[in-house]
Amino acid sequence: MRREMRLRIAGAISLILALSACEGVRDQLGWNKQSPDEFRVISRAPLSLPPDFTLRPPEPGIPRPQEGTATQQARKAVFRLEQPKTQPLNEQVKADGRTLGELSLLKAAGADKIDPGIRRTIDLETQQLNAESEDFIDALVFWRDKETPGRVVDAAAETKRLRENAALGKAVTAGETPTIERKSKALLEGLF
Repeated sequence: MRREMRLRIAGAISLILALSACEGVRDQLGWNKQSPDEFRVISRAPLSLPPDFTLRPPEPGIPRPQEGTATQQARKAVFRLEQPKTQPLNEQVKADGRTLGELSLLKAAGADKIDPGIRRTIDLETQQLNAESEDFIDALVFWRDKETPGRVVDAAAETKRLRENAALGKAVTAGETPTIERKSKALLEGLF
């Protein structure tokens, strides 16, 4: 039985080795390297220069011809015009580049009544929100209650000191006030 099993295994191995030498089997198993077909490669047309050689480099400060002025852009956006119309003669451009129409629109929207200290006002308003969020983050990260500042008076020792001062006839303020010394906590103390 063992001999027959060994013969079957040896036959299977020799069959696999014989088939792996065949080119078609190697292709189907993906053992062969696949290189591109050099006859199917498409040649590309050579690059050519554009026919218009009269283009000039852009000058600084002048709007680009495809963008136009703000008025032309607004007309194009509102009326969906492909070619913006020329500006009417009654639209005079102010020194800052805004037309009378733009200035009247800004005035109607209340842009002329802007508070010059608005940044300071916003900073003061958001300062409280920032402080609250820092407290929340501290509570999450440090997970311990903040210790109250100052010293904690030992009530039993202070009562004893006051009784001794009264018995001896001394002033209430005589002697040092006993306090409770806080011990520093270890890193993982109180966690488990």
